[in-house]
Amino acid sequence: MPPGDPLFDSPEFIAHLMRVAKLWHYVLVGRVMAFVALAFLPGLAGFFDRPGQWLVMAAGLPCDLVLTVIGQAMRGSRPIAHERVRLLAMLCLALIALGTLCSAAAMFGALAVPDGGPYFDAFTAIQIGSLLVAASAAAIVRPVFFAFAGATALGGAIGVASWPFAVAGFVFLGLLIVMMREDIRHQRRATRTARTRVSDQQRALNLMRDFERAGRGWFWETDRNGRLVYISPTVAARLELPLADVLGQPFTDIIRKRIGNDENEERTLGFSLSSRTPFKELTVQAAVPGEERWWSISGHPISNELGNFQGFRGSGTDLTDKKRSEREINQLARYDTLTGLANRRHITDLLERALKSHSGQPQPCALLLMDLDRFKAVNDTLGHPVGDQLLQQVAGRLTQIVGDKGQVGRLGGDEFQIVVPQMAQPEKLAGIANAIILSLAKPFAIEGEQVRIGSSIGIAVSDGQGVSASALVRNADLALYAAKDAGRGVYRFYADAMHNQASERKAIEDALRDALAKDELRLLYQPIVDVGSERISGFEALIRWHHASEGLISPSKFIPIAEESNLIVPIGEWIIRSACAAIAHLGPGYRVAVNVSPRQFANEKLPATIISAVSAAGIRPEQLELEITEGVFLDESPENLEMFQKLKRTGVRLALDDFGTGYSALGYLKKAPFDKIKIDQSFVLGAADPSSMNAAIISSIVGLATALKMETTAEGVETHDDLALIRGLGCSHVQGYIYGKPMDLVEVLALLREGGGRAVAHGYKSSREARLTTFRTIQIGSGGYRYEAIIRNMSSRGALIEGLWNVPPGTPLTLEFGPDHSLDAEARWSAGNRVGVQFAVAVDIDALIGPKIAAAARGRIRRAA
Repeated sequence: MPPGDPLFDSPEFIAHLMRVAKLWHYVLVGRVMAFVALAFLPGLAGFFDRPGQWLVMAAGLPCDLVLTVIGQAMRGSRPIAHERVRLLAMLCLALIALGTLCSAAAMFGALAVPDGGPYFDAFTAIQIGSLLVAASAAAIVRPVFFAFAGATALGGAIGVASWPFAVAGFVFLGLLIVMMREDIRHQRRATRTARTRVSDQQRALNLMRDFERAGRGWFWETDRNGRLVYISPTVAARLELPLADVLGQPFTDIIRKRIGNDENEERTLGFSLSSRTPFKELTVQAAVPGEERWWSISGHPISNELGNFQGFRGSGTDLTDKKRSEREINQLARYDTLTGLANRRHITDLLERALKSHSGQPQPCALLLMDLDRFKAVNDTLGHPVGDQLLQQVAGRLTQIVGDKGQVGRLGGDEFQIVVPQMAQPEKLAGIANAIILSLAKPFAIEGEQVRIGSSIGIAVSDGQGVSASALVRNADLALYAAKDAGRGVYRFYADAMHNQASERKAIEDALRDALAKDELRLLYQPIVDVGSERISGFEALIRWHHASEGLISPSKFIPIAEESNLIVPIGEWIIRSACAAIAHLGPGYRVAVNVSPRQFANEKLPATIISAVSAAGIRPEQLELEITEGVFLDESPENLEMFQKLKRTGVRLALDDFGTGYSALGYLKKAPFDKIKIDQSFVLGAADPSSMNAAIISSIVGLATALKMETTAEGVETHDDLALIRGLGCSHVQGYIYGKPMDLVEVLALLREGGGRAVAHGYKSSREARLTTFRTIQIGSGGYRYEAIIRNMSSRGALIEGLWNVPPGTPLTLEFGPDHSLDAEARWSAGNRVGVQFAVAVDIDALIGPKIAAAARGRIRRAA
């Protein structure tokens, strides 16, 4: 057979031949015994008289001998290279075939001689014995049979020279080759399957070991008693124990026992092990010394082929990192990362739980809502890192004050919430709020700076009547708003009236959103007069809102709401465009000033809006004057100063409004390019009074403005005395009722036409205290007589009386308001039946005429105004 024949490349075929060779000594012994028998047994001794037969048989014996030697040499020998094995296999096959061929030729040759029957029988026995040996060695009957049959037939063809034997021999050998090839292919498939199975098992084993070494998981197995028979070495390393010490321990010994609700997983594990039921992804804590480590374990029972329980086998993964991540995520979800306080979500949950007892019944609870005052200024001036440190220190002080009485939370920014369960007493809550306000008013030391802030607190209380958490938060928010409105640095308890005020504010805000579209907003213009020439140099635009159903709504009422709701931006743009259109009607000699709120100032679109409005109206930019309040300078950021420069580049004039009433720092005057300073009316009213310090303040402001080459405008001038003082102090412009009230554009144009642009002062010579209008009958005594009269209006120093005729000035009078209320007065003037009197001493009007009457009189004054 050629060397390249695949039959000899088949390990299965070679192994088959090797097994036959190893047992061939039985064939050799059989043939030798047959040879001896032929020589010495009676009746067979004549075999050797036929040399052709025994010589042919003897020729096969060396082949059997060599094959036997090879077979014995293969027993227990070292592995042989593949090429040598192939050659050896080919030699064995040749020796088997040659030995069988010689034996068969001798056997059939015996038939060709007279009396050869006994020899034929002997040869046939030897052939059958050889066949049985080969079959038992190979465990294959058909291939061996065909091999021997073929060799025997060919031997017969040689022995008797018969061609049928030759044909039969070749047929058997052909069938042998076909069957061998088919058997070898089958064996190859089986071998490949076995090798694949072994390879897959090895690969799985390698993957498992890599999986263990990488720390992604581990495996374990127990015996029927629950003791470990296998566990990954990485687990033993984690337990800080030798692997040999871990094996043999109960599996539950490597699980740490926990107490309370956390022991449910351990109970499930113990139940599954004892009941021999599978379990999956149980979370347990490992018994690792000095370390918190968590595992997720799964397992299932294993049985032998008879179905008998043998133990458990399973896997595990390390959950420590996942547990830590979950803890961190839970921390982030429930607590503020900056201060460590409860966040909005967690504090809301705590509030809802505090409002109900464990049985679900409502219980008392209080909520304090706190806002920091001036925190934005700290952020803007010292930076956000300082602001963050400030919030952390604030959180520390709050936690120390509240202690175990409640829970402090941060809602965001500078807003904090404090939940105080089981407390509804106002005096106790007031004590907590007051302690917080006093504590936060003390300076904070941050990076070498002394930082001072304040706080305002709103308090809402649920007395156990089933108030919802959202309602309590709303009430506390309204109380906080009231505290801020009261001047900050105070606390306020919620009252039902606050809700009404909030509803009113909401209604105003909703109506204000539609006011522009409904054309309910109007601009009025108040003259600004040059003091020296008494000519009108311009006007200030003042907004008014005439609601369709509510009538005139005061700017002091709707402007703060517009600021808070950011409606001031579109309203401010409308004011600027309307003022520019009015300037176009006034002509080139006049300016119009408009107020710009801090929110408008922070809007980056403001310069573009101004340029668009000025261009659309066709006026010069300097005819528009922007009045900016000091509140803008609470944020001395680069963006603020850049906005000043952008506005100045548009060409408009800039005026600093309400100077001296707000931020009151002078540093910004050298940074911001102002053209004018407006002196607030709080310094102007009553400035002519000799006992007032306002004149000195006005003089200082005028001197500062003159040095900085700025104009000055005094607001709120109403009397001739104040006007004379303002003129004498050098103020350049005046604005106030003395030169005219705010008027619409039609009235402004008429004023300019009739007066030629000049202004005439109208008003009282000096200011007087506001008087209460009343209508009350009193008794007046004079010169021993008593008269009945009516008091029409009064102040703490005098009154107007009707019903007395021709009273000379200086006449002493006694005014009787009741049996126990009388006071002395003196007539100052008299006109018809009216007399103006001055009280000898200042009086308390509420005590004199009653607080209810006085309050009603003041209400009428406000409505008239």
